[in-house]
Amino acid sequence: MRKKAVYILMMACCIAGVYGCQKQDNNTRENLPPLSAATTVQYASGFDIQSFEDHSLLVVSSAFPGSNTSYSYVIVDSTLSRKRKSELKKQYNQAPIVAPVSSLVVTSTTHIPSLEMLGELDALVGFPNLDYISSAAARKKIDADEILELGHNEALNTEVTIALNPDIVVGFGVEGQNKSLNSLEKAGIPVLYNGDWVETSPLGKAEWLKFFGVLFQKEALADSLFTQIAQEYEKVKKQANAITNRPTVLSGAMYKDVWYLPHGNSWPAKLIADAGGNYLWANSEGSGSIALSVEVVLDKAQNADYWVAPGQYQSYSRLREDHSLYEQFDAFQNKKIVTFASKKGANGGVLYYELAPNRPDLVLKDMVYYLHPELLPEYTPYFFTPLEK
Repeated sequence: MRKKAVYILMMACCIAGVYGCQKQDNNTRENLPPLSAATTVQYASGFDIQSFEDHSLLVVSSAFPGSNTSYSYVIVDSTLSRKRKSELKKQYNQAPIVAPVSSLVVTSTTHIPSLEMLGELDALVGFPNLDYISSAAARKKIDADEILELGHNEALNTEVTIALNPDIVVGFGVEGQNKSLNSLEKAGIPVLYNGDWVETSPLGKAEWLKFFGVLFQKEALADSLFTQIAQEYEKVKKQANAITNRPTVLSGAMYKDVWYLPHGNSWPAKLIADAGGNYLWANSEGSGSIALSVEVVLDKAQNADYWVAPGQYQSYSRLREDHSLYEQFDAFQNKKIVTFASKKGANGGVLYYELAPNRPDLVLKDMVYYLHPELLPEYTPYFFTPLEK
């Protein structure tokens, strides 16, 4: 259970530093207007891409919860003259990042699908705690020693990372509290914030694909791929929300006698709503998790029609073994519990944690399949499966 808690915590809140970025002040950019809009951010609230005549500005405004500071990264083409790079360095008070990057380290499994989708997985040279990676293509590269183990997010192996000499390191988490990433900064390796995990909109999370698109000069491809995901998501959402019968939904499970379930403004809660479900805590304020006693949850959700994502549980027998109160829920008795925990990579990493934020269209279809099976009769769920006996 301790390993499970640490895993979930790492998926939600890793610690990162920043290199070559400055607090964004609109008064210090000489009010330069964007000259083009090659990449348009529509759903995500935590970043923006501004395109200028000879460079792009990648602005991350929500790097971690509660952040009120924006960080900017100047992205330039490798053919830009040394003189112009020097001018931009002086203008923005930071060294430009040359694109396309040829090698990088990422620190969250949610970054890996973006690299795969853009055809840039070969650029990945290191990752902290390789066992969490589920991607079959990435695991093949790991087995061939093409992606090296870098320890843990909170304590990266700086010696190995510096020896790899990546063009950039993409991190995420609480500002300035990762000493190992600070060491990488001092060694001259740029560290960029990625705040995909802070987004609460399902499509907002997925749109961070464009963050990587600008780093590899594949803005058009990133935009096209995301547009396909968004269009499919909106189509299924429209189908589901046209149905008046909305089954009640419970989520989460207990950990050390405390039941953790999603707040009403969270990513999982919004997916349930978009799938035509009536999430019983939809009106709760907040975007993280609610901690409740099992008695409170039982009182409100005992008769819930469905129970979605019961933590790491994969079977009814394990639920029963861990706490007899689980059996009192109608969803347990009626075998209406579905889980994402059964789909794992070769070394035990949960596929959902890695890929679901990038593919909310598949998550939505999964939920609609179970909540409103008549809408997608030919669909085969990708992440969710019924609990085993």
